[in-house]
Amino acid sequence: MTLWMTGDADADRLLDSDPFALLVGMLLDQQYPMEAAFSGPAKILARFGTLDPARIADADPESFAALCTTPPAIHRYPGSMAGRVQAVARVVADEYDDDVTQLWTAGSPDATAVLARLKALPGFGDQKARIFLALLGKQRGVTPDGWREAAGAYGEEGSRRSIADVVDATSLGEVRATKQAAKAAAKAAKA
Repeated sequence: MTLWMTGDADADRLLDSDPFALLVGMLLDQQYPMEAAFSGPAKILARFGTLDPARIADADPESFAALCTTPPAIHRYPGSMAGRVQAVARVVADEYDDDVTQLWTAGSPDATAVLARLKALPGFGDQKARIFLALLGKQRGVTPDGWREAAGAYGEEGSRRSIADVVDATSLGEVRATKQAAKAAAKAAKA
């Protein structure tokens, strides 16, 4: 299945073909529209010339931040996110031999181990790690034992909770509606 996450064919092709781009898109998916966040890796590639984790990790932080903040920026908070991208790239380069797929393949891990590896990444908390695990399972065919359970509600078949469920513009709208309903319910519970 070809990924559809941004509505931009080139950005989606990059996410489809480059697992590190997909991981960076997930990293950027916070406090920013999903499709804009997942367009960030294409902007980095166009400006930096590569998405090689070691080269990104080794880049001068000020220069890398400058290319991330150049309009259109990679995120609402491009400077801090540039640092996070470099931090994730450093982990991938140093701990996974510059191969992001080792996060979910090295040692034939079960879903609990993959989830723990994802949660250990800079900028990946529990929820983001579960969403990415669901994305891997639902759209990339990465299905370590117990992945649906480890992903929690994000792993449910037919759900419309996160980017893991976005396959076209219609499903993007459904995910947005689910998120808005959850925010409204949380706000009403506080009142």
